[in-house]
Amino acid sequence: MANLVRSVEETPDPIPTTIKGTVPAWINGSFLRNGPGKFEFGKERYTHWFDGMAMMHRFHICDGDVTYSSRFLRSDSYVRNSEKDRIVVSEFGTLAMPDPCKNIFARFFSRFQVPKTTDNASVNFVKYKGDYYVSTETNYMRRIDPQNLETKEKVDWSQYIAVNSATAHPHYDREGASYNMGNSYGKSGFFYNIIRVPPPEEKAAEVDSADLSGAKVICSIAATESRKPSYYHSFVMSENYIVFVEQPIKLDLLKFMLYRIQGKSFHKVMTWEPQHDTVFHLVNRHTGKVREFSLPRCKISTPMFALHQINAFEDNGFLVMDMCCGDDGAVIGDFTLENLRREAGEEMDKVSFYNSLCRNLPRRYVLPLNVDEQTPLDQNLVTSPNYTATAKMTKPGEVYMNHEELHNDELLQYGGLEFPQINYESFNGRPYRYFYACGFGHVFSDSLLKMDVHTKELKVWRYPGLYPSEPVFVASPKATEEDDGVVLSVIITPREEKGTFLLVLDAKTFTELGRAEVPVNIPYGTHGVFNMMG
Repeated sequence: MANLVRSVEETPDPIPTTIKGTVPAWINGSFLRNGPGKFEFGKERYTHWFDGMAMMHRFHICDGDVTYSSRFLRSDSYVRNSEKDRIVVSEFGTLAMPDPCKNIFARFFSRFQVPKTTDNASVNFVKYKGDYYVSTETNYMRRIDPQNLETKEKVDWSQYIAVNSATAHPHYDREGASYNMGNSYGKSGFFYNIIRVPPPEEKAAEVDSADLSGAKVICSIAATESRKPSYYHSFVMSENYIVFVEQPIKLDLLKFMLYRIQGKSFHKVMTWEPQHDTVFHLVNRHTGKVREFSLPRCKISTPMFALHQINAFEDNGFLVMDMCCGDDGAVIGDFTLENLRREAGEEMDKVSFYNSLCRNLPRRYVLPLNVDEQTPLDQNLVTSPNYTATAKMTKPGEVYMNHEELHNDELLQYGGLEFPQINYESFNGRPYRYFYACGFGHVFSDSLLKMDVHTKELKVWRYPGLYPSEPVFVASPKATEEDDGVVLSVIITPREEKGTFLLVLDAKTFTELGRAEVPVNIPYGTHGVFNMMG
């Protein structure tokens, strides 16, 4: 596993790849990927996989040919660490130590200074008003040129709206507006905020600068427990609603304020507290009006958390919401580089570590939208024959839900799944049939899956020793069906030096069409997008 999370050199100038099979000539654009790519400065090493410096990758596809390039994000964190040749900016799992050149008193008092927020945006590529940015989960993003991966200006969300952070998983409506969620906290408490950024203006393309003007908070949701708000990574959006899931992964704000004095990194202040309910906050994205649905622990076998949503859609008075769910939120802190770099002789420890991780599985929740004072108590309100999920009002104002498993036992052979993707452009927020994901029969994903949510049948791409990235669907120009197109994934080969390749699957049959072999090493990444005509 160590080769999946090793530091690599950047490849700023595009290089050719070797094509095996066929890359369809109609694919015209760039597959952009993000993720950690440097795990040490000087003699100092990062503790957690999430901490590595952001490396951006570009597979440019045109007329059946593919070129590859990569660059490190020139974030302030990267530049400062490089200048000092040590880690000087704290990350999620690594606390930067005081400057050894300072005297003992300066080093002592530096622990009482509030650490600067990182701008190491290593999670995803996102889009606002036609511009691409790389993003993490702080208040900072970096604008990026998608043609050459050049780092442009740093953008601070708090300069546009009153939030202290934002997710790396925005949603987009069909009018070109972007939606996201961000936190805010102050004397009045802790709030989860839904953000809307308007579509680009006609003259926006003439100005080469970041523009989040017009961004506004359309809804603020007070945290159930203001001193221990919930961590979240993403949210769900249908055509008319946004759903925020307040889950029992808690951030202890008191510890957050003290963590530098205590010498603890940020992930140490995250705790899994399954005694708390999971609450679904339903917001009309046009009016900002909120309704809440509570999912108590007594209605499910184990508590629930979700990192990534699959899709949501409205169906005759119900909101159907599909997501990848786990039963133990403590897993986030487990991906330390120590765990991921165990030697071959520690095979039993690796197996034990993998077996200790919870399996994320696809689940469906169905929320009744027409609930009022006349709704009968203790009756299943999900009356549609299409769903086996249930929802009951146990007392006025509280609806309790049980999920439907969105899979059969075959999925368990592949260890559960994560990194779900759909035909987003045409089916996000609408009834759909297919999603694509990574199977986790290993600590890292070791298969690609296509799930039919109607029949719960799987199609699988899997070969020993190959570790695929998040699959991204690209529709064919003349598509007439949901799965007309290809699925792209970067395949990492830790047992073979410089063996990484871009895989192109036929999305309908889930069979290989071709691959583009890259003559450099690439580490395991996080998320990516396809930039059409890039």
